[in-house]
Amino acid sequence: MAKKDKFSATWVSHSSISDYLKCPRAYYLKNVYKDTRTGHKVKVMSPALALGGAVHEVLESLSVLPKTDRFRDSLIEKFDVVWKKFEGEKGGFASSEQESNYKKRGQEMLRRVMQNPGPLSRLAVKIQMDLPYFWLSDEDNIILCGLIDWLEYDAESKSVHIIDFKTGKNEESKESLQLPIYRLLVENCQEWPVVGASYWYVAHHDEPIEQVLPPSEESREKVLKVARDIKLARQIKAFKCKSDGCFACKDLELIVSGQGRLVGVDDYGADIYVLEKKEEEKKQSVIL
Repeated sequence: MAKKDKFSATWVSHSSISDYLKCPRAYYLKNVYKDTRTGHKVKVMSPALALGGAVHEVLESLSVLPKTDRFRDSLIEKFDVVWKKFEGEKGGFASSEQESNYKKRGQEMLRRVMQNPGPLSRLAVKIQMDLPYFWLSDEDNIILCGLIDWLEYDAESKSVHIIDFKTGKNEESKESLQLPIYRLLVENCQEWPVVGASYWYVAHHDEPIEQVLPPSEESREKVLKVARDIKLARQIKAFKCKSDGCFACKDLELIVSGQGRLVGVDDYGADIYVLEKKEEEKKQSVIL
């Protein structure tokens, strides 16, 4: 049996597994590649990412506060402060009008939460790890890690319910491994049993929507299979796009080829780039 070593281990998460399943090349460019000039990973910023990042930062900041203090200050005021990190080109915005529209959407989401705090007004569990992780497989030297948005605690049953905030317009696929992965993490990184998991689509729902999850062992086997594929791909350096330039990797390929503009560095030390949109991509309508 291989010796456990977290420094040589293959680390996987929901986001990296999702990247790999979409496109091995996208996985490589997001999770392995580093710019030779800076030694940093690279990231393409977009308005949707800026919106999601700002809203998540505000909501997740509440979990470290006692429930009586979470809504003492306006979430809109907190959002306005956080938004400064994403202003202008730092958020991938092509115009002040576009930025204003996205900022208003974020404010509307947070107003919805303030008016319908639901689980955010109740007890919560905060895992005492900067990055929750556990050994998915000792034998394969594979670690599963990830950050969970919210853990609601029920004092009567002494259990937790997982909540993941969604800021996009589309609902998550039923085949998504996100909540099954989060349950594996929560079950292995804190002591309370998991009794459920939900998505909260804060753009258009007043409360979380509970999801049906497969058994933990079934999820573990499915996640481990992909993780082993990722480990092998890293060992033999096989990260080929299945269609020679798909939606998942094409923007990153442009960045690597020098076509993007560096606008900053994110909280994790990755270089943030934006891409200039072609004129035909900027058009919002056409007259026929």
